[in-house]
Amino acid sequence: MKRRDFITLLSGTAATWPLAARAQQPAGRVYRVGHIAIASEEQTLRSIRAFEAGLRNLGYRVGENVVIENRFADGEMEQVPALAAELVRLGVDVILTGFNPATLAAVKATRTIPIVMTAGLDPVSTGLVASLARPGGNVTGLAVDAGGEILGKRFELLKEALPTISRLGILFNPDVVQNRNRRTSMEDTARTLGLTTIPVEARGLDALEQAFAIMMRERVQAFVVQGDSVLTKYRGQIVELGLRNGVPAVSVQRADADAGFFLTYGADIPDLFRRAATFVD
Repeated sequence: MKRRDFITLLSGTAATWPLAARAQQPAGRVYRVGHIAIASEEQTLRSIRAFEAGLRNLGYRVGENVVIENRFADGEMEQVPALAAELVRLGVDVILTGFNPATLAAVKATRTIPIVMTAGLDPVSTGLVASLARPGGNVTGLAVDAGGEILGKRFELLKEALPTISRLGILFNPDVVQNRNRRTSMEDTARTLGLTTIPVEARGLDALEQAFAIMMRERVQAFVVQGDSVLTKYRGQIVELGLRNGVPAVSVQRADADAGFFLTYGADIPDLFRRAATFVD
């Protein structure tokens, strides 16, 4: 397999509300959609454009009868709660979120404004929804991973591409709760394929050199980057460090493969944003 080959799962699990017949949009009404992004505007732009296209396909005129209030944390996780609170103060009609930290921040900020997540991670066990069929509360939307099954597939593809691999680094940001909680399931899944996992923490750019030093000392033969908007910001540096140290990188987003990751397997995030427009409608 060539380094830039990738496999993308074009899907996403939907958590749905029972939908009534769509009402006519009131004449002169301007809807306001709040959007919280953990990453930067540049990194999120493709997904925003996909969401806008989804709205247009439903008959909305972006900038006229629907306005999108985008808020970007630029990879600074501590900024996310303040962004959620700001959107609630603005009185938006609905809040659009990406990954779990943004959704959790929105839930803490409001229990009344509807929240549509586009890339939920195991939303049932994390308490975002009661069930996929009946979410309850004020959260609905789509999930990139409904319960961990995709972990096994990602490891299987890596083992198929690199049959002799036995030691696998797991690069993750410990500030993301879901990354910490997935440690045991990832280790159990990897063990069934004869893989020994070496978890290595990295909260940002400053920690990457040290993280790679640890992985090299532990003789990892490849490494998986857990889905995280903070580390995604530094995908270029991660690719460079991987190449420099001779270890292929695996991830969940197609953009990582385009940047030089060896293999990716996961949902198409911009497509999930496009589909999220139906939930917002």
